[in-house]
Amino acid sequence: MDKQIETAIFAGGCFWCMVHPFDQQPGIISVVSGYTGGHVPNPTYEQVCSQTTGHTEAVKITFDPTIISYAQLVEIYWQQTDPTDEMGQFQDRGDSYRPVIFTNSEQQKKIALASRAKLAASGRFTKPIVTKIEAAGPFYPAEDYHQDFYRKDPTRYAAETGQRQQFSQQHWQG
Repeated sequence: MDKQIETAIFAGGCFWCMVHPFDQQPGIISVVSGYTGGHVPNPTYEQVCSQTTGHTEAVKITFDPTIISYAQLVEIYWQQTDPTDEMGQFQDRGDSYRPVIFTNSEQQKKIALASRAKLAASGRFTKPIVTKIEAAGPFYPAEDYHQDFYRKDPTRYAAETGQRQQFSQQHWQG
């Protein structure tokens, strides 16, 4: 029997910071950093940083749903982001860093909407949950030097994720 394969696309600030938490999970086949949601085909990092292409930095996760579910991935996603900040994430500011769950199907959309409503009702955050849920469009892999950044430059990765980790500990481990 062939292995089942699905994809999930999440934007939560700098894509460097979004790879490791998913890459470490059983059932994950790959996590690719890239750009989505914009109007320019095959954008470069410099174009996306200019905030003129409409793209958001995101990760595309290929996974085996018989091992890890889309709902589980959404739960991991929430713990990597500040869902109350629509203008970026942590030190990363601007539209290209906005938090978005990009859905690939009606089923994914239903799961994401239900999960966001559950989080909003939980009282975990005092501010409103503003993470968008949008239909996925074309996803363009980022340049090679952006892939697996946490492995390539662990010191810089640790510096980039400091605020994110503090936020996660404050809101999820408490």
